[in-house]
Amino acid sequence: MKTTYSFEFFPPKDVDGEARLWKAMAALETIAPDFISVTYGAGGSTRDRTIKITSEITSRTNIPTVAHLTCVGSTKSELLEILGRYQSSGIKSILALRGDPTGGPRAPWTSTPDGLNHADELVKLAADFGGFEIGVAAFPDGHPASNGNLDIDIDVLIRKESLGASFATTQFFFEADKWKSLVDKLAAKGSKLPIIAGILPVTNVKQLNRMSELTGTPIPSRLSGAFEKVQDNPEDVYKLGVEVATKLSQDLLNAGVPGLHFYTMNTSNATREIYANLKVGDR
Repeated sequence: MKTTYSFEFFPPKDVDGEARLWKAMAALETIAPDFISVTYGAGGSTRDRTIKITSEITSRTNIPTVAHLTCVGSTKSELLEILGRYQSSGIKSILALRGDPTGGPRAPWTSTPDGLNHADELVKLAADFGGFEIGVAAFPDGHPASNGNLDIDIDVLIRKESLGASFATTQFFFEADKWKSLVDKLAAKGSKLPIIAGILPVTNVKQLNRMSELTGTPIPSRLSGAFEKVQDNPEDVYKLGVEVATKLSQDLLNAGVPGLHFYTMNTSNATREIYANLKVGDR
């Protein structure tokens, strides 16, 4: 089976942001992505823009689109309506997530009346609706709610697989061994769920530290120290970020990863450089 290469964008906030997104997407067309995904904001804040931009990508390009769908802030009937809108737009894959509360991943969860509270419920809802390939999230460094117990995460992924999930995409991480450990633990319990690795090319140190704090993803000390040394020089940060992501990607390819999913932050330069460094060639 060939390795997949995919890219994630977030919905633009304004007309200028939308122009930048389409420019970045056009620049990535030479890579011929296997799919593109579009996120929701915390608290479901960009839901309508996500539906709009995902539908436009599907209609304007030949690139398969994976649409995010989250529990947060939506009733069950609203979720079914969104699934219907995705389906009518020609979207065939979704990423089913609990989603982040308005305050971010660390904020307390607030239930929505007549809504869902866990991603496995959303997987079942989408599977019962029918017509979609369903992806879910995986966490090589552990889900914040699991308090470091990776076995809990494994059991949750296996439950989602049993309910209809057919692939998982990971939160960003920085050590290939963490991905390998997750995959090995899943396989030991009989799972066949492909685990696509999420790659974050670091181009801004403050942004990296903020994302690490929000998601609970640790930054290895060797990397945090290296980035701190160059944090005042944007060009050096960019160069180091590409280098780190290239090495991680190559280590994962050597370990047999089924796919690499790049968190682009709505720019294309770093991602295209990493891809060129990997010398993937014709696929």
